[in-house]
Amino acid sequence: MSALIAALATRYGLPTVDAATVDTFLAPAPGEPPHALLFFTGDPAQRTETPDVAVVLPELLATFAPRLRAAVVARSAEDALKARFHVQVFPSLVMTNGATPLGVMPRIRDWSDYVATIQALLDPAAPPLAAAIAPRVRITHTSSRNDA
Repeated sequence: MSALIAALATRYGLPTVDAATVDTFLAPAPGEPPHALLFFTGDPAQRTETPDVAVVLPELLATFAPRLRAAVVARSAEDALKARFHVQVFPSLVMTNGATPLGVMPRIRDWSDYVATIQALLDPAAPPLAAAIAPRVRITHTSSRNDA
């Protein structure tokens, strides 16, 4: 784990969640906001943008306090949770309302993009992410061979 990701827990008090604890985290305790960001880090040694997102995350929480909370997804749980939260690229921040995913912000982004996206997803009318539709491929074969 990188020092910046470790600092999210030690300096900012962000919990680390896995497949067994993510639903407990996403169910807000009394007085907690229902909206949360889940930080899917990927391997920081291979994902050069992960430290950048780790620096931005506390700033986002400060900007949207007290309407937003966050957790880091344990690396060991990322594969198990990525489909549920629509993550295709690491690093990603996933915005939820309770356990319902609302949006995914992959890689590092401009500050204004984060602010606009989160502001829109905090709207009570923000729709949940639709389930991914599997690609549908139809293969047909016709023969032009003449057997005469």
